[in-house]
Amino acid sequence: MLCEYMCHVFYPTALLRGSGRSDVLFVCLFVSVVIMGKGCKVVVCGMASVGKTAILEQLLYGSHTVGAETSDTQEDIYVASVETDRGVREQLRLYDTRGLREGLELPKHFFSVADGFVLVYSVDSLESFRRVELLKKEIDKSRDKKEVMVMVLGNKCDLRERRQVDQDAAQQWARGEKLKLWEVTVTDRSSLIEPFTSLTSRLTQPQSKSAFPLPGRKSKGTPSSDI
Repeated sequence: MLCEYMCHVFYPTALLRGSGRSDVLFVCLFVSVVIMGKGCKVVVCGMASVGKTAILEQLLYGSHTVGAETSDTQEDIYVASVETDRGVREQLRLYDTRGLREGLELPKHFFSVADGFVLVYSVDSLESFRRVELLKKEIDKSRDKKEVMVMVLGNKCDLRERRQVDQDAAQQWARGEKLKLWEVTVTDRSSLIEPFTSLTSRLTQPQSKSAFPLPGRKSKGTPSSDI
């Protein structure tokens, strides 16, 4: 069953009711709706149990309880209004996809409709990082190298004693792929904010004006020519 949620995300400063903290950067008013609207489509994907849903719920609502029992996600959509680093509020549609297990691939239609991807692995699972590497290759292949925004999140970075993915090695891979990679944890909500603000800002960056005059138009001192 596909569910859709509408969230209003206020940035950069807000006080969560009852939290007693003034440094919380995101606060959301949750309104349960089913609505089809515009906005950048971002697919959040990775292996099962890496914490994709936990990341979104903690980022948007601050309501995720670490260690709480969770059910398998089929497909949910979260709609957030995010203020970019340009001070402009933009709508982001986050597709929380089903966790990938052995023999299960990301449905092909996501590759064609997405404006961006968030690839999630868990730092305590080398297998989940290898799956992210494969997902990046699938994205490149399916998009025929056409530009698409991709960022990577290494979740559960607080599990230092259980770490299997070396941070330096992961960053080296990300640089080679020209990706931004952040290590995050749902126990620190502030670690989730910068990645999604950065992604939204990049996705909605205004197109620069073309340096070439349109056919049929004249620019000063230069005769026009129709092709």
